[in-house]
Amino acid sequence: MQANATWSTSDDDEDNSYIENNPRRAKRRKTNTGKAAAARQRVTRTSTTISTLLDLFQHLPVICSAPETGNDGGNGDENENLGGGEKVYDGFESTMAGFLQEYLEARHGLWTSSSDTVLPDDDKGGGGGELLRPLSRFEIERILALEKRLVGRVAFSSEWIVLRKLHLQQERWRAGIRASPSLDFGPPVALTPLDVPPSTPIPQAVFDALRVIQTTQYEHSFAARIYGHKPQVTPGLIAVDWESHAPWTSLMDDIHAHYSFAHPEGEPTERQRLPITYVSLQPSHLRQVHDLLARVFWEGIDVSDALHYAPERCTVIAMYGHLVVGAALLSSPQETYITYLAVKAGWESAQIATTMLYHLIALHPHRDITLHVSANNPAMLLYNRFGFKAEEFIAGFYEAYLDTHSRASKNAFRLRLRR
Repeated sequence: MQANATWSTSDDDEDNSYIENNPRRAKRRKTNTGKAAAARQRVTRTSTTISTLLDLFQHLPVICSAPETGNDGGNGDENENLGGGEKVYDGFESTMAGFLQEYLEARHGLWTSSSDTVLPDDDKGGGGGELLRPLSRFEIERILALEKRLVGRVAFSSEWIVLRKLHLQQERWRAGIRASPSLDFGPPVALTPLDVPPSTPIPQAVFDALRVIQTTQYEHSFAARIYGHKPQVTPGLIAVDWESHAPWTSLMDDIHAHYSFAHPEGEPTERQRLPITYVSLQPSHLRQVHDLLARVFWEGIDVSDALHYAPERCTVIAMYGHLVVGAALLSSPQETYITYLAVKAGWESAQIATTMLYHLIALHPHRDITLHVSANNPAMLLYNRFGFKAEEFIAGFYEAYLDTHSRASKNAFRLRLRR
C-alpha cells in the first residue's frame, strides 16, 4: 500500500481535500536501533540478525518479470499503479527462492573444506567415503541437553572426553571466541640428537648417610606427600608454652646425657623437646587428675562431674606430652568458685599454676571469683598478685579433710577477686 493512499473513493470534495491535506502515514516497525531493551528481554546477536531478516522480507519485495492481471478490480488497479504489469510477492518462500541454491553451494563448500573426507562423486562412480563435518551449534546444544536428561547413566571415558570438548566449544561460542584455523606444519623434521654431558658420580658418603637413616617422621615422609598430612589437633586446646622448663625436664636431660656418655658405642640420639600444653578436661585425663589431687590434697576426690558442666569454661589441665602436670577447676560457670588448683611435684618453677589461674580468670571476665586457701599455703602470694583479697578467716575449715599429721593449716581464708 502506498504512503499517500486514500481512505475512501468518494467524489466528495471535502473528503478529498481532507485526505490530501492529511495523508496517512505508514507504520514504522520497531527494531533494536540502540534503544534500551525491556527489563526481561534478552537482546542477542541472533535476535538482532533475525529482526534484520524480517525487515528485509517485509519491506524488500521480489519483482517477478511475468505479467499477470488480477481478476479483482482493486488488485488490478494497484498492480497498474506500480507500472509494467509486474506482480509483488511478500512471502518468505518466494524471497528465499533466489538465495537457496547459492546457500546450498556455499554450505557444501564449507563442509568440504572443514572435513577430513571428500563427498562421494556419484557421477564419476567413485566413492570418497562419508563426510565428517564439524557439528553445528544447534547439534551441540541438542547433544548437551540430552546428556543433562541422562544423569544416572554411566558413560565411558571416551564419552566424557567428547562431552567435555562439546562443553568447551559451547563456552567458546558464548564468550565470542572463534576457533583458530588448523595449522599445517608440513612434513616431519628429523630431531637433532642432544649432547648430554656425563653426570658426576655421587660420593659414597652420601649413600652411607642415607643408609644410616632408619625411620622418617611421617610429616616429612614420601607417604605424607601421597596421602597428605594433617597436623594433629589437640581437643580442647587453650594455650601452648615452649619456653618454660621445669626441674623434671632438666633431670630427664641429665639422665639422657649420662646414658649417652656411658654407652658411646650406641647410636647418638637427641631427646625430643615437648611443649607444655593447656587444655580443657577430657575423659582420658580423669585417672591422672584424681591421682594428682590425691597427692596434693587428700584421698577420694572425684571431679568426673566437671565433664557435664561446661569443661571448656571451668577446667584447665596442664599436659607435658601425655603426662598431666597441673589441674585447675571451677565448681560451675554460675558460681565461679575455684575448687582445686594443683601442680605435680617437680614442676613448681615452670609457672604452671600462674598460667592455669590466668586462663580461668580470662574465661570469666565479668564475674567475681572466690576460693578458700589454707592459712600457711604459699599459694596466698600467687592469689594476691592476681588481686584476690581476704574477706573472711574460717577456723578449722579443713579439719574434716586433712590428716592429723598434715603440715598444712586446718584454718582457711576466704578470698575474692572482685570484677
